[in-house]
Amino acid sequence: MSVKIRMKRFGRTNRAFFRINAVDSRAARDGRVIEELGSYDPHAPDDRKVKLNAERVQYWLSVGAQPSDTVRTFLEKAGLVGNKKVTLSLAPVTAESVAKSAPSAAAVAVPAEVKPATEAAPDEAAPAAPETPADPAAPAPAEPPAGEGTPGASDTTGPVPKAE
Repeated sequence: MSVKIRMKRFGRTNRAFFRINAVDSRAARDGRVIEELGSYDPHAPDDRKVKLNAERVQYWLSVGAQPSDTVRTFLEKAGLVGNKKVTLSLAPVTAESVAKSAPSAAAVAVPAEVKPATEAAPDEAAPAAPETPADPAAPAPAEPPAGEGTPGASDTTGPVPKAE
């Protein structure tokens, strides 16, 4: 059973109120709940919008429950889940920054046992296809004459007369 931490809607029209619950991922939005973990009131003042039972949320996260996107933002603001977004610096690329980030030639050492591909021994090459002994009594496979078989096989234009 896969567990999600998501919201269940309550309240009347234009006056929503949500409970944050641990539920089976296959259950309906307002369906059966495993455990109630908190609430969210979008109409309350900012300091009272989200209420969470942090201990139980940590338990459900530790056993593999996955929060919905909205609940994840609540948990990040409460400090219960680390922010998974990566921030990139937009500093301009300069020659000094490239030189600092590139490894030096002394730091990159080639091991002695590594051989270049041109010096590889033939026994290390890919195994060849097994050879079958040629039977001198067996007839050679017949090849179709030019102009027959594959279309465009001959260099002549027009129909090729058949030899009789």
